[in-house]
Amino acid sequence: MKYFIIAGEASGDFHASQLILALREADNDASFRFFGGDKMQLAAGEPPIVHFKHMAYMGFVEVIKHLKEIMSILSIAKKSIKEFKPDAVILIDYPSFNLKIAKYAHSKGIPVYYYISPKVWAWKEYRVKDIKKYVTKLYSIFPFEKQFFAHRGYDIMYTGNPSVNEVDDALANIPSRVDFYKDNNIYSDKPIIALLPGSRHKEIDNNLPEMLKAALQFPEYQPVIAGAPSVDSKLYTKVIKTEGSYAVPPVVYDNTFALLKYADAALVTSGTATLETALVGTPQIACYRMSGSIWIYRILSGIINVKYVTLPNLIADTRLIPELLLHNCTAQKISGILGPLLENSPQRDQQIEGYKMLRKLLGTNNSARVTALDIVNLLKPVDANE
Repeated sequence: MKYFIIAGEASGDFHASQLILALREADNDASFRFFGGDKMQLAAGEPPIVHFKHMAYMGFVEVIKHLKEIMSILSIAKKSIKEFKPDAVILIDYPSFNLKIAKYAHSKGIPVYYYISPKVWAWKEYRVKDIKKYVTKLYSIFPFEKQFFAHRGYDIMYTGNPSVNEVDDALANIPSRVDFYKDNNIYSDKPIIALLPGSRHKEIDNNLPEMLKAALQFPEYQPVIAGAPSVDSKLYTKVIKTEGSYAVPPVVYDNTFALLKYADAALVTSGTATLETALVGTPQIACYRMSGSIWIYRILSGIINVKYVTLPNLIADTRLIPELLLHNCTAQKISGILGPLLENSPQRDQQIEGYKMLRKLLGTNNSARVTALDIVNLLKPVDANE
């Protein structure tokens, strides 16, 4: 069968690559066309029609500035689907673009499968209407989404969370503590506070200085930065030196899970990294600052529909980890919470016990494999003699 897949950002490229591999296992005759990235190319054995780096525009202003390019890419996608005539269109998150493709594919009678549900439970709930209308089946990686959609008259399938397998596979192959310290020029006589300031330049600008100031309140520990793959180490140096005469901590690339495993605690920019940190088992504080934080806070408070913003708290439906957001995210507040997490304390024990509950809620299914098998079974022709 023929599959047309669209992923519009780096995380989607990874999830889609795993799904492609799983579809190959379930369907020996699978062929692919896709919008995505290098990981999908490696899995599919051919380049993307459009690389996601030409699609990853974030925020209203960025979208408006690049509207012409976005409309052109949308036209290319529709034309590619028309020419390829796929048996299924599979969409990965990226709802602003992908729901338009869902509508188009639906109009052509092509079944649409959506893997990694759009986060309509947080904002833009009106998109549920389009999902119900144009998406044949929706696959979720967060267990609470099933209940959310059920209350809105739409049955979705929880497939397991891909981060569970990703983290466990990575932890099984990390270097020893001695080798990790040596390979990354980390002092062997000091325990670590891991700093995960995000993957975008603006996130790093806003979050790293406060994280570092907080970590330096504990001189018996050493801060170590998790470097984002697309960010040059010079940026971290620039951001830190702009804030004052601080020594630049070691920056670890391509080994974030080892850094988290060997850290006593972590300061993590809100996002998937908070869930990954929880799955590793490292006590953490979720930190997220933005320019004009207090005004952004007031605006977002009126449009976001959830009690929590971090994935561990959303999945557990309780405050497993502290969330210091926007103007509340200061070095003083971070260090006040961080202190007990570095000791044998009720706060530390509570997080670690909460992580065990989190794993039970997520389960151990291989999300990509469960999704691929279901799609292939749904696409199989019905035998009239059965």
